[in-house]
Amino acid sequence: KPRHSSSDLRAHTCTQHTTRTMAGLLNMAGLSLTGAFAGAQLRAPAPAARVSHTGFSVVAKKKWEKQALNQNGNPVRHPMHVKTNDKVVVITGADKGKVTEVVEVFTKSGTILCKDVNIKTKHVKPKGEGETGQIIQKEWPIHHSNVMHWSEAKQVRSRVGHKMVDGKKVRVLKKTDEVLAN
Repeated sequence: KPRHSSSDLRAHTCTQHTTRTMAGLLNMAGLSLTGAFAGAQLRAPAPAARVSHTGFSVVAKKKWEKQALNQNGNPVRHPMHVKTNDKVVVITGADKGKVTEVVEVFTKSGTILCKDVNIKTKHVKPKGEGETGQIIQKEWPIHHSNVMHWSEAKQVRSRVGHKMVDGKKVRVLKKTDEVLAN
């Protein structure tokens, strides 16, 4: 039986990518196979596995939507220009022009919940045996860019800025120079 060098086998495997078993390689090279390597898979050495624990958090997203994560594995928080209890006016959408109050801020999704804005009808199924289903009307979040701060004194909408007052950084309305409560 002719002996082939390992370099011949390597050259042969480079040209034939479809053969993956030792038996197939030796068969193509004209060698017979005996021993414990019959049917063994040829693989490149696997890189050393590095296990790093990254924290996870539950985010309400659809399966195909990926939440952006920071280096710690937590969801990226959106910088928000509004806070809870701010007086705002809706500047776009079905409720355009409505003056309302921010009830809740969701920094993971960049949305806010406003009082009596973006009302949706939700059909709730009965949970118990004797219970009946309900149709409830509920506020749904809107994107924070769809609202602007509202000045009660001047009745105008305004962007928000920051100023140092008595050594403290405070939020102010740019048009009216009113200080907002933090």
